[in-house]
Amino acid sequence: MSVADRVRIEEVTLLSDDWYVLKKTRFQWRRRDGRWQSMSRETYDRGNGAVILLHDAQRQTVVLTRQFRFPAFVNGHDGLMIEAAAGLLDQASAEERIRAEAEEETGYRVGSARKVFEAYMSPGSVTEKLHFFIAPYSCASRVGEGGGVESEGEDIEVLELPLAEALRMVETGDIVDGKTIMLLQYAALHLAGRPAAAGA
Repeated sequence: MSVADRVRIEEVTLLSDDWYVLKKTRFQWRRRDGRWQSMSRETYDRGNGAVILLHDAQRQTVVLTRQFRFPAFVNGHDGLMIEAAAGLLDQASAEERIRAEAEEETGYRVGSARKVFEAYMSPGSVTEKLHFFIAPYSCASRVGEGGGVESEGEDIEVLELPLAEALRMVETGDIVDGKTIMLLQYAALHLAGRPAAAGA
């Protein structure tokens, strides 16, 4: 039996369609013992997204961004968020969108990007699925200043850090963004100490 066979949608109410879409849904869920249980959940749909970690294997450095995030601020984070470059897909393919987003935010033009995994970041309330990428970069691949798109409220600082320092910043709480921590840990497991492949 598929999960779809265990869900019966009864009513969907649109709560907000301002920035993104917030809905409340009443449904029946078939439990493991076969009984149907009435439930109600709110879902926030902002579309799917992609995130990328730029990594220089020769120098063992990474490129991250630093910017203000209002939701984190109202939840007690009194600082700017350090993150890997990311953005919503907006009807584009994940790789196409993340190449453009990386250049907008960091100023680095991405050559060969490699998708490493997908993940739902907050499946209890947010529908978004993220596509995670890594890509090599070098000083020669920087074609602009980055900083994001001002008309969209972006005011992004570009950071280049040793991978080891970025990992320490996870331990100290200076990096608290989930998607960034996941990519840094991936880099620690799979990229740290490895020379760049020929042609990368």
